Amino acid sequence: MEITKEYEDGLKLMEELTTNAQQIQEQVLSHILTTNAGTQYLSRFINGDADKQCFKTNVPIVTFEDIKPYIDRIANGETSNILLTQPVHEFHLSTGTSGGLPKLIPVTVETYNQIAVYYFTLLGSLMNKQFGFGDLDKTGKRLQLLFAKTGSETAGGLKATTVLTSMLNQPQFRTAIPKLLTSPIETIFCPDNNQSMFCQLLLGLIHRDEVVSVGSTFATVVLRAIKFLEQYYGELCFNIRTGRISDWVTDPGCRNIVTSIVKLWPKAKLVDAITTGSGGLPLVSTGYICSEAICGINLEPLSKPFEVSYTFLPNMAYFEFLPVEKDGATMSEQIQFNARPLDLVNVKPGQYYELLVTTYGGLYQYKVGDILKVIGFHNNTPRFQFIERQNVILSIESDKTSELDLLNAVNEAKTLLDPLGFILRWYTSHVDASSIPGHYVVFWELKAKEGNGNIVGLDRTIMAECCSRMEESLGFIYRLYRKENAIAALEMKVLKQGSFEALMDYYVSQGASLSQYKGSSCIKSKEAIKILDSRVMARFFSPKKPKEFG
Repeated sequence: MEITKEYEDGLKLMEELTTNAQQIQEQVLSHILTTNAGTQYLSRFINGDADKQCFKTNVPIVTFEDIKPYIDRIANGETSNILLTQPVHEFHLSTGTSGGLPKLIPVTVETYNQIAVYYFTLLGSLMNKQFGFGDLDKTGKRLQLLFAKTGSETAGGLKATTVLTSMLNQPQFRTAIPKLLTSPIETIFCPDNNQSMFCQLLLGLIHRDEVVSVGSTFATVVLRAIKFLEQYYGELCFNIRTGRISDWVTDPGCRNIVTSIVKLWPKAKLVDAITTGSGGLPLVSTGYICSEAICGINLEPLSKPFEVSYTFLPNMAYFEFLPVEKDGATMSEQIQFNARPLDLVNVKPGQYYELLVTTYGGLYQYKVGDILKVIGFHNNTPRFQFIERQNVILSIESDKTSELDLLNAVNEAKTLLDPLGFILRWYTSHVDASSIPGHYVVFWELKAKEGNGNIVGLDRTIMAECCSRMEESLGFIYRLYRKENAIAALEMKVLKQGSFEALMDYYVSQGASLSQYKGSSCIKSKEAIKILDSRVMARFFSPKKPKEFG
């Protein structure tokens, strides 16, 4: 099949970026510092000096809380050269599901340009190479379930929206949507998520002969869509037979766009979402993107979910990496003593790092909060696996259970479900400190492989063994404290069907964007815990203490 010049140029750009990573990173930092050295924030540390060494020596490593007072001043209407010289057009809202309230991330014209280069040049070229030039985006459309929010305004009159909403409001994306997606803009911006989901699925069915990929921003949304499809299957069939949209869909934009319905997606080649999944189609995690910056792209989109890695894009921001020591017993992370951030090209395969970004939007040596592992290089640019969010852990005493620790423990325990014919749909956790000693609580939502999916007749012995298996898989310090009765037995709460959809609905009702909802392996909100507790159908405890050395 003929390779179009447009996509050939995109692939060439990818090779140039990854081959000349060091030079490009130097240029990015030089441009950022030259442009912003005189700002109120940077001038405190480098006094107008745009030298790289001066920057790395004198500019502090910061979190959002450190720069929040500066961002608040911009949001309240003060001049934007507090942090940067370019005008701040709006703010991107970070997700509020894995670190508290949304953060305001400044957005400039350069941000829009980077998003366009990523989606239209780099990602488009890669996906067409992998799945056939002339197929994706050219002779087919994507059933991409997207949910945009209108956003809000700051006291100074600047818009504050999600990354997705900001992107979809750009003319370049508005023009491309009818060519690329089955979902018109009216359905994506529908204020009612259920009506939006219903109409986007219907339109996907209408365009079944054109659909070449199915996906969303995160796999939690894809899972919700599958559940939604199961729930509304009869109604969808009725809509198909009558050609009339259901009366409860009252949004005018949605009603006007949906006219008839047909079957599922026979030409789909992939499922596109961030995280894991299963089925006959490959699940593709295309990129590593956070609210602060576009970081990396998956150059091997057909890799297995647990093998996914992202090659960093050196033109998107200036990236640095704090070496992290992973304790072999507990997998908890600690920044190496007196460690200085390493440049992108100087990281080592097999090592763990915490990501820092310096951006065109006024963030300098900013801790994103992600822990990454280097697994190799593409040309001269490292490939990273996302390991965990740094601040998502369970801890009662000196135990520190990370997101990865919990994932490994759950994966070990769920192997006991196979003989029972059950599938683990989702999980999360929290620490119950209401009694002494405290203990870990893990919520599981199960589904039967066959039949209607309802869970009946749980074997108490096997479920208790799942609890024990999780404890045996946790770190040495946890097991030691369990032996000394400083931590009580791990508790598993099995939830009714649809519990995690109910949790998602709660977060969306609190202002979270459905498209940005990732789900979390640890929840701390009392209201969220209350929602899940109200849907518990069975409880199990680990019947024995784990071995101290495992």
